[in-house]
Amino acid sequence: MTCSASDSEKIVINCGGIRHETYRSTLKTLPGTRLSWLTEPDAYSNFDYDPKSDEFFFDRHPATFAFILNYYRTGKLHCPNDVCGPLFEEELAFWGIDETDVEACCWMNYRQHRDAEEALDSFEQPEPDAPDDDPALTGGADGDLKRLCMQEDGRRTTWWDVVRPNMWALFEDPYSSKYARYVAFGSLFFILLSISTFCLETHEAFNTIYNKTENVTVGNVTHEEIVYEVVTDGWLTYVEGVCVIWFTIEVMARVVFCPDKAEFFRSALNIIDFVAIVPFYLEVALSGLSSKTAKDVLSFLRVVRFVRILRIFKLTRHFVGLRVLGHTLRASTNEFLLLIIFLALGVLIFATMIYYAERIGADPDDPTAAAHTNFKNIPIGFWWAVVTMTTLGYGDMYPETWSGMLVGALCALAGVLTIAMPVPVIVNNFGMYYSLAMAKQKLPKKRNKHIPRAPQPGSPNYCKPDALAMATASPHRLMGNVLGPGMVGSGSMMGTGDCPLAQEEIIEINRAGD
Repeated sequence: MTCSASDSEKIVINCGGIRHETYRSTLKTLPGTRLSWLTEPDAYSNFDYDPKSDEFFFDRHPATFAFILNYYRTGKLHCPNDVCGPLFEEELAFWGIDETDVEACCWMNYRQHRDAEEALDSFEQPEPDAPDDDPALTGGADGDLKRLCMQEDGRRTTWWDVVRPNMWALFEDPYSSKYARYVAFGSLFFILLSISTFCLETHEAFNTIYNKTENVTVGNVTHEEIVYEVVTDGWLTYVEGVCVIWFTIEVMARVVFCPDKAEFFRSALNIIDFVAIVPFYLEVALSGLSSKTAKDVLSFLRVVRFVRILRIFKLTRHFVGLRVLGHTLRASTNEFLLLIIFLALGVLIFATMIYYAERIGADPDDPTAAAHTNFKNIPIGFWWAVVTMTTLGYGDMYPETWSGMLVGALCALAGVLTIAMPVPVIVNNFGMYYSLAMAKQKLPKKRNKHIPRAPQPGSPNYCKPDALAMATASPHRLMGNVLGPGMVGSGSMMGTGDCPLAQEEIIEINRAGD
C-alpha cells in the first residue's frame, strides 16, 4: 500500500522527447501555472496524456524545461547561458511564469538580447522588390485591391498615396532601390565636398587680406581709419552655394514626402540640416547691405559657420557603423556617468594633494610659492590632474619636488585604473550592437514568415473548455500575466466561453507575428 501511494504521488512529464519525473507536491508550489494544472483530477482529459507510458507530453524546448522544473524544486529561476533570451522569454510565457522571477545573476543575460533588438529596430533591412508571384500581379485579395486602386478600407487610392512612400524611400532609405542608392551617393558626395570647402576656407592660401580706409566720426571729429578685411576666394563660396542648393532640395523633398511631420521635426539630424542651411542664405541676403547692423550680423554669421561641420552626422543615414556608435553611446550612459564621477573624484583629490606637496620645500621668503612652482592654487591643479589621469601629459605643468613627483605617479596610476574599469563595458556594448546590426543587414528577408497556427479543437495542445472551471478556481498571477488584462475573473471568461490555455497560445502567436 505504501509503495502504490508513493507511486501515485509521482508524475512523469515528457517535454520534447526528454522525460522528467517529479512529485505532484513539487508542481503545486506555483499555483496557477501550467504545470500546476497537471495535478488537477481532470488533467488527463485536458492535456496530451499517454496512459500506456503514464506521462504528459509537451512539444516544447526540452533544454529550457529543465530550468523551469528546477524553479519548482528550488524556488530559484535561472536562465541558461546557451539559450537566447527571447526564446527563454517565450518559454516562460508558455509555462505561465513571471519573467521578473529570474534571479539577479541571470537577469542581464536574459534581457540583453531583447534590449539590443528593441534599440536596433532602425537597422531592419527594407522589404525586397515584389517577386513575380506577388499577389498584386497574380491576383488575390491584395492584388485585386491594388489593381482596382482601392485601399483596404474601400477608399480610392490617389496618386499621392502611391508617390509619397516611393519618394520618401528614395531620400530616406538608401537600400530601397538602385535610384535611392544614387541619391545616397550624391548626398554623400556633397557632404564631403561641403566639409572640405569648410576646411579650405580657413587656409591662408585661399584668403586675401585687403586694407580698407573708412571714415569714422567721433563727436564732431571725423578721421580715417585703416580696416583689415579677410576675403575668402570666391570659387569656394560658389562651391558651398551648390552644396547648399542640393541640401535645400533634399530637405524640402523630405519634408514634403514625410509621412509624419511631427516626428520629422523632432529628429536631431533634421534639425542639423536646417541649422546648417539657414546661415548661408542669411549671409547672402545681408552681403549687399552696408549698414553697421548688417555688418555685425554678417560677422556673427561667419562665426556660426562652424555648424556646417555638423553635416558630418548626416553620414549616419548611410553607414551602419555610425548608427551603431550612436546606439552604443546611448546604451552606455551609465558607464560614461560612472567614468565622469571617477575622474571628478580623482581630479579633486590629486589637485589638492599636488598643491600641498609642491609647497614642501618652498622658499620661506615666498609664502605663496608663486616663484617656486606652477601650482599656485588648487583650481590650477585641476588641469594638471585631468591631463595626467588621462595619460596625455602635455608637460605644461609638472611637479618639481620629490613629494610632488610621488603624487604625480599615484595620479597617473589611478587614472589608468579609473579609465580601465568602465571602458570594457562600453566596448562590449559596441561589439554586441555591431554584431546584431551586421546580422540584420546580411540576413535575407523572408516574404512568408512561418507563423504557427493556433491550437484547433481535436489537437493535443488544445485546451478543452472543461478546463475553464479549473483555471478560474486558481486565480493567481497567471491570470494577470498570461491571460492579459480584461480576462481575469470568472465573469468575463464565462461570457466568452474561451479556454485560458488556448487564449494564451493565441496571444503568443499574435505576438510572434507582429
